[in-house]
Order: sequence, then C-alpha cells, then structure tokens
Amino acid sequence: MKTPLVSRCSSFEPGGTGYEARIMGSMLISIFTVLFVAYLGLGIILYIMQPTFLYCPVREILYTPDELGMDFESVVFKSDDGMQLSGWYIPAPLEARTPRLRADKLASPGAALVQLGDSRGTGFQPVKNTAKMAVPLTVLFCHGNGGNMTHRLDSINIFYKLGLNCFIFDYRGYGSSEGTPGEEGTYLDVTAAYEWLTKEKKISPDDIIIFGRSLGGSIAAQLAARVEARALIIESTFTSFVDIGRKFYPYMPVRWFSRFSYRTIDYVKDVRYPVMIIHSRNDDIIPFEFGLELYEAANEPKKFVEISGSHNDGFLVSSEIYKKAWTMWLQFLNESESQADRHRAS
Repeated sequence: MKTPLVSRCSSFEPGGTGYEARIMGSMLISIFTVLFVAYLGLGIILYIMQPTFLYCPVREILYTPDELGMDFESVVFKSDDGMQLSGWYIPAPLEARTPRLRADKLASPGAALVQLGDSRGTGFQPVKNTAKMAVPLTVLFCHGNGGNMTHRLDSINIFYKLGLNCFIFDYRGYGSSEGTPGEEGTYLDVTAAYEWLTKEKKISPDDIIIFGRSLGGSIAAQLAARVEARALIIESTFTSFVDIGRKFYPYMPVRWFSRFSYRTIDYVKDVRYPVMIIHSRNDDIIPFEFGLELYEAANEPKKFVEISGSHNDGFLVSSEIYKKAWTMWLQFLNESESQADRHRAS
C-alpha cells in the first residue's frame, strides 16, 4: 500500500503554523526597521539641531550698567579670525577697592609701611598715596549660553560691590558681536577678551580672575588651561558636553552624534593656579555631581562652595553664602599673594 503524498509546503498555507511564523517574523522585521529608521532620524535631527539647542543668543541690548549706577566703558575688539566682538569694562568704585600689598606697586621704594587693622582685615600699606595703592582684581566674565551680557547685570553688580573690576563680553553671535556661535569660536573670543585686558588695559595676568557660569565655565576653564591668571572660578558647569547630552538623552549614543566637546573636566586638570567651584545641589539643569567631579579633578589649592537655588538663580537665592564665598576667596588670594611677595623680597 502506497503512502499518501504529503506536501512539504502544506504548513505554510494560510492557517498553518509555519505561515503564521513567517508573517510574524516579517512584521517584527518591519517594526524593527521603522524603529531603527526613526531612531537614526532622531539622531540626525539632534546632530543638525545641536547648535540651536546649545546656543540661545539674544541680539537686543536691553540695559547697560549705568542703569544700576555703575560707570562702564563700551568696548569693541577683534578675535584672531577677524570677528568684531563687543563687551563692557566696569571699573570698581574707588571707595570699594581693597588695598593689597604688591611689591611692584609700592608708592615709592622707601615708602614706610604701617599696619592697618579694620573691617577688611589686617594688612600692610604704604603711608603715601594709599588711594593709588588699591589694585583691584579684574573678573573676566564668561557668561552662559542664553541671552547676552545684558542679562548678567545682577552678577556684575555683585562684583562691583566687592570692589572688583569686571570685563564681560559677548561671544560671536550674541548681542552686538558679529558672527555665528561655535565651540572653536568661543575659544577664540575668550582669548581675544583676555588679550584685550592684558594688552590694551595693561592688566597683569596676576590681577585677573577668570570666571565662567554654566557653558561659560567650560570656556573659562579652557582659557585658564592655556594662560596665566590669578585664579579660576567656575559656577554651575558641566563636566563635558557629552556628559550633559547623556543626561538629557540617555537613550541616544550621544558620543557618536555630538558636534561639540567642551571637555571642562580635562581643562580643569591643566589649570596650575587656585580654582574655586560653585554649584547648587538644587540645580535643575546641570547635576550637582558634575560640580563635585570638577572639584575632584582640579589641582590644589581649590575650594568647593555649595549653594541652593535653581541653575539660573542660585547666586541670587544664596546671595549671602555666595558673596561670603567670594569675599573669603579674595582674602585667600590676597594673603597668598602677599606671602609670595614677602618670599620674593626676602
């Protein structure tokens, strides 16, 4: 008796289990393909749109320092690649300047020294021309990614009342500065600002504090790793652009799609003078842990200051802590400078 012929393809006919498996496999492949294309498309969009996400410049200059009673000089200078940039130089009020012992700034070689004991602390000061002896430090202010220098008047006012000169500038594409923002451009811009202070204003690097907030902290750290200054202060700053990208897009291979580096943590390691890190535990944009990591990476001498408040208003919410931290840091810088001067004179 012959065995009935059975088609080997019968299981793939409609209703067969093999047919259903093949349909299911095709559906899964289609779904995976659609998801992959969507994922890749999102990555491409993020890559293209990164400059828009990172840089949020405002062109309009809304206010000027004189509206808060601060004299200022409107400055125009150029970067090495010929971009015209704008800034404000706000000199400290004479009455707020704290006298500092500087061997190269003595009124005369034979000037007598008298000891002063007042609310500013104990120090030594020449009897003659004591007003001229005030050599205030100058803050080179690198602002964050949004707005322009107009939106930093609250901070400038704090520095003004602390007896500090301040030079704030707008990166290319911000305020009245020409061009379009970009990472290499910001480095060229901060270098041009530093050179304006040292060459045009004849300010010694020893009298410059490089300061940056948020994105500006990374730009400030990159400069500080290359040039001499009295100190570096960075506030509410990320460890790197890739790290902050991972925070906002944890499901994306950020390193593959990143157009920017801003490796703050690497720059900080190369700074060879005092560093102060300021960060809020309540920062809603840049994690507090990033500030701690930057502090750990920095060389001694260094200081970490914890404040409260959100990313954009921490320095105002914690104004007393903030101003006290700056005051104590300035005292530390002046004391360490005086010790160095005495050591050189001995």
